[in-house]
Amino acid sequence: MAPLFLNMASEIPPINIRDYQYELPQHRIADFPLENRDRSKLLVYRNGEVRHGSFIQLPDNLPDKSILFFNNTKVIHARILFRKETGAGIEIFLLHPAGPHEHMEASMKATGQAVWLCTVGNMKRWLEGGLTKNMGDVSLKVEWKDRKLGTITFSWTPAALSFEQVVNLAGEVPLPPYIKREADATDEDRYQTVYSRYAGAVAAPTAGLHFTPDTMDRIEKLGHSIDYVTLHVSAGTFLPVKAENAADHLMHEEEIIIYKSNIINMLHGIRPVVAVGTTALRTLESIYWYGVLLHQNPDAPFVISQYLPYQSDGPLPSREESLQKVLDRMTAEGKESLTGSTSIFVMPGYRMKIVNGLITNFHQPGSTLLLLVSALIGSGWKRVYQEALDNGYRFLSYGDSSLLLP
Repeated sequence: MAPLFLNMASEIPPINIRDYQYELPQHRIADFPLENRDRSKLLVYRNGEVRHGSFIQLPDNLPDKSILFFNNTKVIHARILFRKETGAGIEIFLLHPAGPHEHMEASMKATGQAVWLCTVGNMKRWLEGGLTKNMGDVSLKVEWKDRKLGTITFSWTPAALSFEQVVNLAGEVPLPPYIKREADATDEDRYQTVYSRYAGAVAAPTAGLHFTPDTMDRIEKLGHSIDYVTLHVSAGTFLPVKAENAADHLMHEEEIIIYKSNIINMLHGIRPVVAVGTTALRTLESIYWYGVLLHQNPDAPFVISQYLPYQSDGPLPSREESLQKVLDRMTAEGKESLTGSTSIFVMPGYRMKIVNGLITNFHQPGSTLLLLVSALIGSGWKRVYQEALDNGYRFLSYGDSSLLLP
């Protein structure tokens, strides 16, 4: 088959990041969650019209017989503070595994030792040697593996403990940088979705923080369906777009896991697909592009680059054809799940291949997340955000919610 793709990233129309700025006062950023998850405000944008309500009304506002996809990643205590003998504080922030187990699940289950790529606060105070943190009978030691690359070796006793157990003892809830306070006991529960399952995220998929078991039960009772994908959210989600042309921004790579049930559920009848959060949307859209790659090469790795959707040169398969390719691959290999990675950059000009609607919070000015919202609803994002500002909505991770239906 002739190649479907050329290197055409340079031909993406420029996207001026200044067109995606708005004034967000600090006091509108929610520093704390509401006492009840489902009592946040809900802005519904449907076919260009805006309505205001409460999140408990979400099930009533979904398109008929929708299928909702949730990201079931689980936030780990990714921020770990060490003290040198001099008293200097060294903060280590986990980014992603670097070996010997590069997949998240295996790395979180590792015993005795693990290697991670990290960022280090006060790095100039830690040139060499090891740092140790004691938590009762548990001891965690860190040493540079490669200071230039930012890789750190973690070792601990008792060695029988898993890495997940150790970091959750040693570390703290990794609140986003725009929340100007230290994490406290309430964040242990509230900066985690009620359906979180697979450990590995260093930031919460915050659209899901509003959901309660009662809300999810009501969604199903009204005839909608629920399914799960996994994207282990990385700290790159908070990286600002510094390039004047947003298309030049370097996207972060994140591990994703898709399940056979995802493909079957999307192929079983034509139903509106609603992504719960930007991470679920990026995962679902990545599934389509993996099917495209399989059309080109049956042995293609599950790696979705940021510019892949903008490099098409010729006809693309339909949604159903692409999903079927992925399902055939999983069936042939006898797999119920596939682990891959995505750097997909959903920005203005992108046309959704899988997703019909999005549940999401209100995002930072000039962020890749706001660019994603604009890709879904076009210039309507300006009205949505102005309505939210005018009507007292709370912004960012612990803020209020929106249902966007273009």
